[in-house]
Amino acid sequence: MAGGAGRNPGMGNKLGLYVRLLAVTVILGADPGWLGLKERVGVNAQNTERRVLTHIPGDIIIGALFSVHHQPPADKVHERKCGAVREQYGIQRVEAMMHTLDRINADPTILPNITLGCEIRDSCWHSAVALEQSIEFIRDTLVSNEEEESQGRCTAEAGSMLLQAKKPIVGMIGPGSSSVAIQVQNLLQLFNIPQIAYSATSMDLSDKSLFKYFMRVVPSDMQQAKAMVDIVKKYNWSYVSAIHTEGNYGESGMEAFKDMAAKEGICIAHSDKIYSNAGEQGFDKLLQKLRAHLPKARVVACFCEGMTVRGILMAMRRQRLVGEFLLIGSDGWADRSDVTDGYQREAAGGITIKLKSAYVTWFDDYYLNLKPDANLRNPWFPEFWQHRFQCRLRGHPLESLTYNRTCTWRESLRHQYVQDTKMGFVINAIYSMAHGLHEMQQSLCPGYKGLCENMRPIDGRKLLEFLMRTNFTGVSGETIYFDQNGDSPGRYEIMNFKETGEDEFSYIHVGSWDQGGLKMNDEEIWSNTSEIIQSVCSEPCQKAQIKVIRKGEVSCCWTCTPCKENEFVFDEYTCRACVLGFWPTDDLTGCEPIQVQYVRWGDPEPIAAVVFSCLGLLATLFVTSVFIKFWDTPVVKSSSRELCYIILAGICLGYLCTFSLIAKPHIIYCYLQRLGIGLSPAMSYSALVTKTNRIARILAGSKKKICTKKPRFMSACAQLVIAFLLILLQFGIIVALLIIEPPQVIYDYPSISEVHLICNLTTLGVVAPLGYNGLLILSCTFYAFKTRNVPANFNEAKYIAFTMYTTCIIWLAFVPIYFGSNYKIITMCFSVSLSATVALCCMFVPKVYIMLAKPEKNVRSAFTTSTVVRMHVGDAKKVTKTGKSTSSMANLFRRRGSAQDISSNGKSVTWAQNERSYRPNIWKRMSFHVKKKEAVEVNQTAIIKPFSKGGDAPADTVVKEQYGDQHVPPPFTYSPSQSPRGFQGGVTGEDGGALPTYIPENGEGVRGRGGDNSQDVCMLDGGGH
Repeated sequence: MAGGAGRNPGMGNKLGLYVRLLAVTVILGADPGWLGLKERVGVNAQNTERRVLTHIPGDIIIGALFSVHHQPPADKVHERKCGAVREQYGIQRVEAMMHTLDRINADPTILPNITLGCEIRDSCWHSAVALEQSIEFIRDTLVSNEEEESQGRCTAEAGSMLLQAKKPIVGMIGPGSSSVAIQVQNLLQLFNIPQIAYSATSMDLSDKSLFKYFMRVVPSDMQQAKAMVDIVKKYNWSYVSAIHTEGNYGESGMEAFKDMAAKEGICIAHSDKIYSNAGEQGFDKLLQKLRAHLPKARVVACFCEGMTVRGILMAMRRQRLVGEFLLIGSDGWADRSDVTDGYQREAAGGITIKLKSAYVTWFDDYYLNLKPDANLRNPWFPEFWQHRFQCRLRGHPLESLTYNRTCTWRESLRHQYVQDTKMGFVINAIYSMAHGLHEMQQSLCPGYKGLCENMRPIDGRKLLEFLMRTNFTGVSGETIYFDQNGDSPGRYEIMNFKETGEDEFSYIHVGSWDQGGLKMNDEEIWSNTSEIIQSVCSEPCQKAQIKVIRKGEVSCCWTCTPCKENEFVFDEYTCRACVLGFWPTDDLTGCEPIQVQYVRWGDPEPIAAVVFSCLGLLATLFVTSVFIKFWDTPVVKSSSRELCYIILAGICLGYLCTFSLIAKPHIIYCYLQRLGIGLSPAMSYSALVTKTNRIARILAGSKKKICTKKPRFMSACAQLVIAFLLILLQFGIIVALLIIEPPQVIYDYPSISEVHLICNLTTLGVVAPLGYNGLLILSCTFYAFKTRNVPANFNEAKYIAFTMYTTCIIWLAFVPIYFGSNYKIITMCFSVSLSATVALCCMFVPKVYIMLAKPEKNVRSAFTTSTVVRMHVGDAKKVTKTGKSTSSMANLFRRRGSAQDISSNGKSVTWAQNERSYRPNIWKRMSFHVKKKEAVEVNQTAIIKPFSKGGDAPADTVVKEQYGDQHVPPPFTYSPSQSPRGFQGGVTGEDGGALPTYIPENGEGVRGRGGDNSQDVCMLDGGGH
């Protein structure tokens, strides 16, 4: 075999081609008899319809597949019997190729001294038939002689073709359908045969990894789908139905349409597919599905072949749906009259896309003059002539017996003539093949006219390279070239099928689409309607509303929902909240800063707070000036002058806090706020705690039966030290907080729509100082409650108690208001000012009233008890036989020399203070001990006169000795048998302050006359109280 192979090298290659072709035939289910291998492979051939073809001899043969006949009916697909002959898609394209080759062969600038021939076969627009014819192309290539035949002829005899030995085809033109073109390309690329399509637009064919030898002079369906989406988008049709023809053309085109529609926010209400030959029942079911989405989805995007559109129009008439739908058709419909004939009203309003192709006038000059008797090279022309004019050619070999009328030969193709809309693309495809061969001949055979040895045979791989580089001016004047995928640029015309007169309809050019976008003449499209058709699922939302997609619905069916008050419309489906400190703009397209708020002097609340504080300051200064003026009067002396000034200073500072609180926040004012709010109450309540504690200790000491020890820290100096220590403790708390949380000016957001400029007063910064002040207030309240029942003319404790009760109410109300409202500054201002006002009014106004309006009461006697109580006590002197006595209190009391001195016979005795010899010290206490006499019992009535400093007041000139006398009662009288329980008497301190004396409720402490169990009566020096 090796030797045989060496003797005949071509035999091995030829055998390999046979094997490949046989494999393809078996896979595709073809009849092996078609290969001409009946005898060789031993397969019995079935009876198969003979296909007619056209063969024009030449130096180079170009193959072509045209849909000369309609595709087989649905019930005869398995028989592969084609339908009726077609003029535009069939006969016109066949004649266009033959006449174009005539023009090329006559052109000396293209392939000089080389004649182009052709072999044209019928694809019937069906994949099985087209594949069968493609195999015939390959078979002829395999069985052809290696030597060129000088000539060949094509004759038609009774539906059969006598074949002479033919040359192999170097390339293929067509077919028209994308799905058919894919099947053909799968076969041709096995044998390296380039293919140029004139109307196959499927996107799949752009994939060079799958279809390496495929090229086309039309754009991909990707661009057509984009044009359809642009039309839908222009008229705001957001909810449409979609139909496509079953097959690669419709499926790939509709897939691209859906993808791009989704990106543009266009929703598909219903999507379906159907065969062009589906039958009435199939189209009726399809229309029922589309009808279910009326009236919302009125627009139907149809990526369909022409016959599919016609089937839809026929179903619309049967179901009386005229005017219910608006169809948008692809280039499969374009401006074809055969699609709409007889169903113009159903198609009225439809918008179609047509590949931009100029009208070829020179083809009309050729075609319209053809006659059956003269046109012998087109074997289908007699059949077409009889079908076109519904007559029979008597005596012709292809005479049809279907028609009764005899053709007169006077029939003219000009009658109802319409040129194929893709005629320019068919011619450009033929010219592309010719220019590719020309470039190849110029490259491989430089300076040689005709075919040189380098082009014998023609290598399809090399030819493909030259075809991809082709660039020439097309029949319409446009530039023809191929991109890296073998596609041509997209240029489309937009047509509108409309009524132009009474019962007259036609296609009107209303726009165009190219890489620059869509251009439409709206007035022309909608001139016959009052308004543009609507095809939407939901109406557009109003301002400040977003679309909420209903559950289970597509994105174009929504419910309009308003955004919240602090949200803006981020996109049509989303509301977004503005960040703190920002608020939506009026048009709700974004956010803008909120105007910063802070307490301004001109607002009503600050004005009221400032006025109130100013009045309080004036009142405080007035009270202070009155106290200074009446410095040495009993009213001032009895009030612990030093502590009163601390309280007044705290009150004044409280009023001043208002100004630092209301001022525009600044770091300095933030410090002043911290200090003022904490220190002002602390100063007032620290002094009050000291004061009330002092009174309470005095009263506690008075309850003792025998007072033997002086209370501590009772002096004015001690009281000041205690008060300042308490204030200093608060100051330390404040300083510690200032270190831990330094004051800063910050933005506060009490609500989403407000921004306040404030000092960073945290909860700890408020609670800690106010908590300490609260402890002081509670302490004051406790001591004030304990000392509430002092003698009637000792009213300061009652005023303090009332002040504390009111202060507690104020601060108890302050806590929830402050922490629960947005008016913290105003709340703080009024709380501090009210507390200061309460203290000022309750503690100082009564004293100021006495000093200014009742000066007669501003005397020492007004601050001692006015109740006269008889007191029987045991004499503390030891009585001798001579009647003389010695006193154990000689340095304290002496008997007033008077005629009324009576011996120890039980009558009254008057005692008076020796003011010159004894001046009590503030640090000492006074004790009056009346002890029982061991031998002699005496009954006495003692009248105790209040102590006073020498020179403070004149000595009493008269001291009545009789109890019943009506003169001014003595300051202190005690009688166990008559006095009520509780406080009944008192003594005055060093500065005139009244001091209480306590008598137990059970009467103990002093016995009756001469009792053995007589006890002491304890009276304490109050040191100012």
